[in-house]
Amino acid sequence: MASYVVVGAQWGDEGKGKIVDVLTQKMDYVVRFQGGNNAGHTVVVNGEKNVLHLLPSGVLNPKATCIIGPGVVVDPFVLLDEIRVLEEKGLPTDHVKISDRAHLIMPYHIKLDELQEARLGGNKIGTTKRGIGPCYADKYTRIGLRVCDLVNFEEFKKKLKTTLEIKNEQIVKLYDEQPYNFEELAEKFADVRKKLLPRIIDSVTEINEAMDAHQNILFEGAQANMLDINYGTYPYVTSSSPTSAGVCEGAGVSPRSLTTIIGVVKAYSTRVGEGPFVTELLDEMGEKIRQTGGEFGATTGRPRRCGWLDLNVVKQAVRINGLTDLVVTKIDVLTGIEKLPVCIGYRIDDKIVTSIPASLEEYGKAEPVYQIMDGWKEDISHIRKWEELPKNCQNYLKLIEDFCGCRISLVSVGPDRENNILIHEL
Repeated sequence: MASYVVVGAQWGDEGKGKIVDVLTQKMDYVVRFQGGNNAGHTVVVNGEKNVLHLLPSGVLNPKATCIIGPGVVVDPFVLLDEIRVLEEKGLPTDHVKISDRAHLIMPYHIKLDELQEARLGGNKIGTTKRGIGPCYADKYTRIGLRVCDLVNFEEFKKKLKTTLEIKNEQIVKLYDEQPYNFEELAEKFADVRKKLLPRIIDSVTEINEAMDAHQNILFEGAQANMLDINYGTYPYVTSSSPTSAGVCEGAGVSPRSLTTIIGVVKAYSTRVGEGPFVTELLDEMGEKIRQTGGEFGATTGRPRRCGWLDLNVVKQAVRINGLTDLVVTKIDVLTGIEKLPVCIGYRIDDKIVTSIPASLEEYGKAEPVYQIMDGWKEDISHIRKWEELPKNCQNYLKLIEDFCGCRISLVSVGPDRENNILIHEL
């Protein structure tokens, strides 16, 4: 049995979807363990782009059972729409299953997300307004609705009625907006129930039995280490734990079962939304990287903030996640740039540090300490062997390994499934 975890080592959008797709070819199961449709994973196969928000990136392999795990918050309307899009392309979806313990994103969650962001004004978090945070909040205040509630629909309606009274009171009194109609909402979910019932499973039992049977399982997260609710740039973070530790609670497995933990690193830095970003480029170079790398959100379409690679961020991800391997993506985007600054420390009040401060006031004062690397001009998108990479490109990658203390096992040199250099077997 081999169990793989794929996590983001920066702020998300590192290319986890592509790496999951590559690994999925030898998997029996692919399990999404946290987040919701606030993530956008792009998988390119034979030149065709497939953008997934809620479905595991491994869905394109019909031989692997794809499970949306207990730690995920599920917008059923988004899920059914993604399934429909794949089926219209002639792709099978009968291998997609949903944990009975996953929580449901309700229409009022999305509405409250929008209203809360608007109310914060200049202090907004920069959420995707998909209802993720409000759904997780209901989960932890114990008034959430779960996928298992759909099985007994009379019980679902009782719980919906109770929760809806609370939500409508917030919507009307706090925001002076129109309340939701219980009967209309119940009718919508009666239709959802019919479509989802065949896909609902006891995922915790199935996944653990698959491990006992020595099957290969891949655990896929959304977002990334710097957006973790505990260790990211709080409050500009997501509402769950996208770290390897999040696998245990989000999928219901033992820490001892995780054998290979892969951190995906973009060769430069990007982030979406608000929050500190020490190496951000607000000049022509930042725009050049954005355009060359196609740095626009797969979920929102928002332009991503771009900057130089910050190895302090990656090193923290190595430590917190216990990474066994690194995968570096989009290094081809840097081709043609003469000098490549890499952040190896922060200057804060005349001190040099390499750790990430918890305080945003302190982190906001940080100035990058750069090591300048020579770039390369050669096209590397066709290269499939390490020794064929330009020497300066090799040096750039070696700096990542040496600084972070973790080996690079794969380098992605293009968007397609085949554009990879395998250095160590995964």
